[in-house]
Amino acid sequence: MKSRHYRMLGIGAVLATVAIGATFLLRAMDENILFYYSPSQVADGEPPSDRRFRVGGLVVNGSVEREPGELEVRFMLTDTAHNVPVVYAGVLPDLFREGQGIIAHGTMNDRGDFVADEVLAKHDENYMPPEVEDSLKAVHGEGGY
Repeated sequence: MKSRHYRMLGIGAVLATVAIGATFLLRAMDENILFYYSPSQVADGEPPSDRRFRVGGLVVNGSVEREPGELEVRFMLTDTAHNVPVVYAGVLPDLFREGQGIIAHGTMNDRGDFVADEVLAKHDENYMPPEVEDSLKAVHGEGGY
């Protein structure tokens, strides 16, 4: 074989290795991406039923229900246009309260409840997660909520 053939073989091997690496990277990224949906989008059935996603909004006043001594808590999440029932079994963040903006990660169950495996609350009274603020503005316009 001529040196030109070895060089072409080497270039082909490098390109094949890069292509395989890029394929693995893209698959890993696709499996770990969590898309955000507002309660209105959840009510319209937009989120995938077989994947985890994020939903965010305001905790509806008077909707938090918890059995004494139990970790499971149920509450409603709203963008003021639609409500989504959320079920979470775990310790809620210290800043979690009614009327608070939150983002929850999880999946939908067969009964239409969002089963959260993680709940994130805003960290001060002036902050709201950008996704939640954007979805509230989309429902109510730039005037706010």
